[in-house]
Amino acid sequence: MELFFSPLACSMATRISLYEAGATADFTEVDSKTKLTAKGQAFREVNPLGLVPTLRTNSGEVLTENAAILQYVADQFPGAELAPREGFSRSRLQQWLCFIGTELHKTLFVPLLDPSAPEGARTYAISKGTPALDVLQGYLRGREFLLEKFSVADAYLVTVLSWSVVTPVDLRKWPVIAEYVARLQKRPSVARALGEEFPLYKKEQTRRESALTAGA
Repeated sequence: MELFFSPLACSMATRISLYEAGATADFTEVDSKTKLTAKGQAFREVNPLGLVPTLRTNSGEVLTENAAILQYVADQFPGAELAPREGFSRSRLQQWLCFIGTELHKTLFVPLLDPSAPEGARTYAISKGTPALDVLQGYLRGREFLLEKFSVADAYLVTVLSWSVVTPVDLRKWPVIAEYVARLQKRPSVARALGEEFPLYKKEQTRRESALTAGA
């Protein structure tokens, strides 16, 4: 399978999940600004929305949307036990994937990470995201993971919460969450993914700065 990703974006959750499963994949980097792949391909030809993650399966089908891709990967490698197979436990996994995607990823962090966000958007995002962090803090107290064991939901959550370091979200206000992030970032699959994607992120930033300088 082929994973289209951008460095440190939510697509890193799929990389973490693949590493948890001991699986191999082709990783194709997408410049989040130009929407070109590292191979020079127009990424919108693969995903018209230009969003990562996008997964091309071994059969050639293209799958989009983070929650769907994470569950697909988990189902492809059932031995890794990255997702409950069925029943209420599977619904609970989907609950957390939806919570992370809507309450944290889109509502809280996207406006904070978007330099073109209108005035007041960041203040509004924090006001809307704070109750979600309060709920998460209470839920994680006394828990190691979101479910009974590490799942694709944890891979997504640690990815999203890691963005706090470049936003006004100060996780020290939520010490249980801060401890969760620090602990999971030491997990081999997470540490490996961060170690591989952070240098790519720095290179991407350097390319953008060079392009701005050249256009000035």
